Amino acid sequence: MPGENLSRDEARERAELLSVDGYEVALDLRSAVGEAPDGVPGAARAARTFRSVTTIRFRSARPGVATFADLVAPSVTSLTLNGRALDPSAVFDGARIALHEPAAENVLVVDAQCAYSRTGEGMHRFVDPEDGEVYLYTQYEPADARRVFATFEQPDLKAPFSFEVTAPEGWTVWSNGETTVSGADTGVWTFAETKPISTYITAVVAGPYHHVTDMYRRTLPDGGTLEIPLGALCRKGLARHFDADDIFLVTKQGLDFFHDNFDYPYPFGKYDQAFVPEYNIGAMENPGCVTFREDFVFRGRVTQASYERRANVLLHEMAHMWFGDLVTMRWWDDLWLKESFADFMGALSLAEATRFSDSWVTFANSRKSWAYRADQLPSTHPITADIRDLEDAKLNFDGITYAKGASVLKQLVAYVGREAFLEGARRYFKRHAYGNTRLEDLLSVLEETSGRDMTSWARSWLQTAGVNSLTPAVTYDASGRVTELAVLQEATASHPELRPHRVAVGLYRRESVAAELVRYARAEVDVDGPRTVVTELAGAERPDLILVNDDDLTYCKIRFDEGSLETLREHLGELTDPLARALCWSALWNLTRDGLMPARDFIALVLRFAGRESDIGVLQMLHAWALGALIHYAAPGWREEGATALAEGALGELRLAEPGSQHQLTWARFFASTATSDSDFQLLQGLLANTAKIDGLDVDQELRWSFLRPLASHGLADESVIAAELARDDTASGKRHQVRCLAARPSEEVKATAWSDVVDSDALSNALVEATISGFSQPGQRGLTAPYAEKYFEVIEGVWAERSIQIGMDVVRGLYPSLQDREETLRATDTWLTTHPDAPPALRRLVLEARDDLARALRAQSCDATAATRSST
Repeated sequence: MPGENLSRDEARERAELLSVDGYEVALDLRSAVGEAPDGVPGAARAARTFRSVTTIRFRSARPGVATFADLVAPSVTSLTLNGRALDPSAVFDGARIALHEPAAENVLVVDAQCAYSRTGEGMHRFVDPEDGEVYLYTQYEPADARRVFATFEQPDLKAPFSFEVTAPEGWTVWSNGETTVSGADTGVWTFAETKPISTYITAVVAGPYHHVTDMYRRTLPDGGTLEIPLGALCRKGLARHFDADDIFLVTKQGLDFFHDNFDYPYPFGKYDQAFVPEYNIGAMENPGCVTFREDFVFRGRVTQASYERRANVLLHEMAHMWFGDLVTMRWWDDLWLKESFADFMGALSLAEATRFSDSWVTFANSRKSWAYRADQLPSTHPITADIRDLEDAKLNFDGITYAKGASVLKQLVAYVGREAFLEGARRYFKRHAYGNTRLEDLLSVLEETSGRDMTSWARSWLQTAGVNSLTPAVTYDASGRVTELAVLQEATASHPELRPHRVAVGLYRRESVAAELVRYARAEVDVDGPRTVVTELAGAERPDLILVNDDDLTYCKIRFDEGSLETLREHLGELTDPLARALCWSALWNLTRDGLMPARDFIALVLRFAGRESDIGVLQMLHAWALGALIHYAAPGWREEGATALAEGALGELRLAEPGSQHQLTWARFFASTATSDSDFQLLQGLLANTAKIDGLDVDQELRWSFLRPLASHGLADESVIAAELARDDTASGKRHQVRCLAARPSEEVKATAWSDVVDSDALSNALVEATISGFSQPGQRGLTAPYAEKYFEVIEGVWAERSIQIGMDVVRGLYPSLQDREETLRATDTWLTTHPDAPPALRRLVLEARDDLARALRAQSCDATAATRSST
């Protein structure tokens, strides 16, 4: 048997052969509590397991033709196919169950012992260090339902599911369907059969969760009433921080928006939202039982950007109830059919239905930067990707599938019109409800509603990779008026596609009275080909700034003419429109990443203008970019000077910020991340000890950890200090912070221990692996971690083979020696790639991406060093 990594060809063959009528799944989770089983003496502790009994009713189009079911489990107790016992040792290989002679109609019963997970894949088990309570939840995408019950694990073999769960005393259990029999007295919980759904969006959440309820009501066009029971849950230890009222507010606003626009009532009954521990991703759209990472339950004070981010994720997952759950892609090639649409509709509903009306600013500044980075990696791919197998699928939950796809859909709305787009969605839902689709299914309804030929648009935008650059070229007459303004479109040699862009071009000038940079002219134009003239702007007065892609209608890298760039260097802070300002910041960051603007110049712009930034999300992104520019893109010889300038600037803005404001909190966090001098560290120590004070700054527990981490990484907080902080915050979050701080200490022994804990052992949970890696790699400790560059290339193939794919991804990405930013590291990477041509493609992709980031950093450092040479001559 080929094993766990299901290929597209195998899935296609099985889908042609089989149809699934239903699953009945019985899980006994009482083993989640109590002592774990002992292993063989001298060996590792045995896996903690639970009983899983699955009954699958399926049909075969060609009786007698062999097929297989999927199950990843330590052992199978018994197997029957159509009442005939099968020998598990003969047909089960640890990942697949061979079914040699299925009939036309079949019943498969699998009684197995499945393993609880500590990696966030399958049935994850978490023990709360605060009170010892055990919490369970499932996470399957793309193909981990097979770790919990026997399945046909591919998205196009949909079926109804019935779950029965036996749980420990005092627990509550949730699943996709509504509870039909409560197990409060007996411990046995049963749930209503679901509509036909894919295996990867089934779910079980179980434990002593804190649970809050509400109800959504809506009058339907036929006069009837739609009622959706709402639930929100988190660990008991987080209950005092749980703002369920705000979660329900956004939930109801989202349900109103989607019902107003989709004309298809929410199809999955109730709507629970579970905030769960040690979650690998942001959230998962399990119908009726959506799961989120519990970081969205805020333990301390956060800015409005955090609430906006949470609301965006809530609405993204809600959009999936239609795009992804009701109508599902046939195979992972068309993952974008759900993720791009959910990302776009989440952003649209956030802006139009909630208090976060400026959320398109965040989308332009933050979300699209993720897409731009992914689209310039050697692993870039079309939005409709070539997904050969499950490992490919796991890596394609990326900035292209999500953020570029959403950006392209925003361009599509500008291209076909909003109503044509939404009417296409309505027809798509009604035509394909509970089914599976491909790209052509969506294009056909959009052609119907828009009257446009979607083939060429799809080829340019969905079936080719890469990002275009748009640059204004302008000439003026003797009186200073525009003679001609053209938009120049460029593409890279590796991805030469020039695309049709519907863009707005804005002209801005300084208003001398108010010293503001404001727009006085705007024109929309269809850019097509290498040069497009914007005839409408001929004769306009000379602008100080020309902004191509004003209002962010398309997906492109914005470039500037020299006059506009000079205006931004001197007057960026005077740009009054927050979206235009965010677009300019994003464009300047792209120039820096591309080695066209010295890192020190970008940092200088941040120091000069970030203090005037009103949008808190943009400000936080500027802080992240400035830190990234210093660590990766600044010439090594300037880093110390740059670090001092950033720390001084951050402290200055912290002291100037309005007491108690979210800007003050943001500058406090940034100051901690940039602290370099003895006086900086003394201030952090004083704030922790309450011997220093900044008016209005509440140093809550989360901020305390933010202050402690730089002290630990600079050798000013030893193990006892970190232990004392954990004693103040002996919680799951506190434990992650403690592990991160311990690994950040500047000691050879510390680094050796951290490396071993992650690479040589699988004892740590996914969350603690992530925390250890984060602490291990510190920018100020390049010398300490240099010896691990060679070790990295020695161990990654073994880690990939022996660990789960999620942990493998975390280790390969997180421990790549990016801070050893020298040509030698590039050569070592190239040597590994050359000598490991047969390494798994997904592993090679991760190494190639890391190499590209490093090569980009070295080019940017060269640009920065050249600027220093010019300024000194």
